[in-house]
Amino acid sequence: MPSRQHHDEFETNQFLGKELQYFSQAGFDLDRIHIKRNAPVATLYEDAIMNEGAVISSSGALINFSGKKTGRSPKDKRIVYEETSKDHIWWGPVNIKMDEHTFEINRERAIDYLNTRENVYVFDGFAGWDPKYRIKVRVIASRAYHALFMHNMLIRPTPEELANFGQPDFIIYNAGQFPANRFTTGMTSTTSVEVNFKRMEMVILGTEYAGEMKKGIFSVMHYLQPVKFGQLSLHSSANQAMGDKDDVTLFFGLSGTGKTTLSADPQRVLIGDDEHVWSDTGVFNIEGGCYAKCINLSAEKEPEIFNAIRFGSILENVVYNPADRKPDYDDVSITENTRCAYPIEFIPNAKIPCIADRQPSNIVMLTCDAYGVLPPVSRLTPEQASYHFVAGYTSKTPGTEMGIVEPSPTFSTCYGQPFIILHPGVYAKMLAERMQRANANCWLINTGWTGGKFGTGKRCPLKYTRAIIDAIHDGSLAKAEFETFPTFNLAIPKAVNGVPSEILHPARVWPDQDAFQFELQKLAGMFQKAYSKYEANIDPAIKQAGPVLA
Repeated sequence: MPSRQHHDEFETNQFLGKELQYFSQAGFDLDRIHIKRNAPVATLYEDAIMNEGAVISSSGALINFSGKKTGRSPKDKRIVYEETSKDHIWWGPVNIKMDEHTFEINRERAIDYLNTRENVYVFDGFAGWDPKYRIKVRVIASRAYHALFMHNMLIRPTPEELANFGQPDFIIYNAGQFPANRFTTGMTSTTSVEVNFKRMEMVILGTEYAGEMKKGIFSVMHYLQPVKFGQLSLHSSANQAMGDKDDVTLFFGLSGTGKTTLSADPQRVLIGDDEHVWSDTGVFNIEGGCYAKCINLSAEKEPEIFNAIRFGSILENVVYNPADRKPDYDDVSITENTRCAYPIEFIPNAKIPCIADRQPSNIVMLTCDAYGVLPPVSRLTPEQASYHFVAGYTSKTPGTEMGIVEPSPTFSTCYGQPFIILHPGVYAKMLAERMQRANANCWLINTGWTGGKFGTGKRCPLKYTRAIIDAIHDGSLAKAEFETFPTFNLAIPKAVNGVPSEILHPARVWPDQDAFQFELQKLAGMFQKAYSKYEANIDPAIKQAGPVLA
């Protein structure tokens, strides 16, 4: 049959010896299914188009759809409660317990479903660019789209590395097209995303959103790096100066703070845009690709991301014009969470391999303060850095999400609460220790409002924020003269090259001082309330570094 010709290269099972035995032991019916291991990108395109309703965009990217779920399902994420990891894990609403028996039921359900598929896709790759700390990951999925996604997001092995891959350190069974059984103990819906640290496995049922796999691996690294390797995993971007200076900067920040925009600097190489490890020897990216938001994307605003959307990239849940296959990045009729996944080498100034063999010189914590009271830049002490890292503050503004009609505060601990596995205090302590060892400066940068809160003030212009970042990188900001900003007790510079000095102290650009004091005290109270959830397990000196109410 002509339609099957492009499968001929895989008709012979690629697994030999131990690999074949491994799949047999895992319960796969090797007489019935075709296992396609690390298939060529073109093959995955063909299968996704033939079997999954994917189309090729005008720029050559593959447009895929994840079905009903267009984002992560944090309430359906579970961690197996077992003896090897139970004493390390921060149990609660972020890490919900699952018993081992239920995991085994769901694991068998996933494998049984995969056995009903004609094609089963396997991708073997690495998480972590530093060979000392990386793990071998195997993804087993029923959709070509998922295989291509993880081909882009994991670190792709060389032919030699693939030939000698051996047993994986971690396995994902992605049977997301098949639902969980709601009547199984502990299931609250037909979706289940679960991690078992004893088995070192992850099972996905009832969601085809590819981001679950990416963030699942990140959660695993948030456990393994501190517990097994003694290294610090971080939800951050990272870049490095070109040439002899080669200083490294880490950027923390939640959605809408400018983390991706500010870490993409033409004068510096990009180590990565989202997930990193600060190791004893430097900084390395966990991923082999980028997973960028596409909402309102344009060649003018973000040329590097726009130009990365080509053959080999995946567009997820993006609406397109059937007449010319051009994506419409402004159309949010499917979801506001439209995404593109592409290999990191598609970014022109990416540093390959994505690793820096030196300690960071600067830590930048980004916030978008819609209350307009935090300074555009302030220098943090190690204790203040720990406090703001644990708090993880930004604010959502009207227009960023449906239903948001006025600024609402968001506190996401460690700037990545959904992916934290250990207590936030563990990561904060490691961060403070590494900052002091490396003698790194830490800066809190507000990319939000100035001269008033949202609705009365205006957003700090990007050119001023870039000038502040430039002053950090050329060393001039560290040598500036500082004054104290009250309530939060932050050190703020009196002058920054290229930035009007009056905006550096927020009170000086607010026309109504009573209104400023009201918003300042209100935000300080929010910080105290947010931090109080974690303080029991953290050094009391850290709490003292937070805001003090009058």
